[in-house]
Amino acid sequence: MIRLLLADDQALVRGALAALLDLEPDLEVVSEVGRGDEVVAAARETRADVALLDVEMPGLDGIATAAALAADVPGCRSLIVTTFGRPGYLRRALDAGAGGFVVKDTPSGQLADAVRRVHSGLRVVDPDLAVASLMVGDSPLTDQEARVLVLAEDGGTIAQVAGEAHLSEGTVRNYLSSAMGKTGARTRAEAVRIAREHGWL
Repeated sequence: MIRLLLADDQALVRGALAALLDLEPDLEVVSEVGRGDEVVAAARETRADVALLDVEMPGLDGIATAAALAADVPGCRSLIVTTFGRPGYLRRALDAGAGGFVVKDTPSGQLADAVRRVHSGLRVVDPDLAVASLMVGDSPLTDQEARVLVLAEDGGTIAQVAGEAHLSEGTVRNYLSSAMGKTGARTRAEAVRIAREHGWL
């Protein structure tokens, strides 16, 4: 039996996935959690073989959770199963150590097969998303530019962002200007939107 851990902050989605996957003769859901920061402990406790992770969860997002699993519970492989099929997310998830990336409208039989393949050590990627990822390419943003964009997302002033980032106001302005140029945006709000749509943040 392949032991599965499901992590999704939407209880209805989690329950539906569990019901579908439990129908497979070789798959058993051994744990369900609603937060990313609960995954590592649950994986250790239940000796899960594969964790199915949503991207957007409270506590720790699915990509950071995949990295934590790879570092702390290497015997548990991860498969991102998300509504948010953004090219940048795919690249970041694979870089973080995820074994695969599929979208939630994947037919149940294909999802079960993806779980089996990830468990066996193969990489599984939604083909449409793989093509989109190749077309969009890697994020043009540096880590600092992305961090400043995230801090600026809520509309804080330059001074507020500088304080949170522990940077000078001039440095924050430079990072924001550079991020706007790289995304082709006219405002920082537009830069955030474009970066989010591509999965770069």
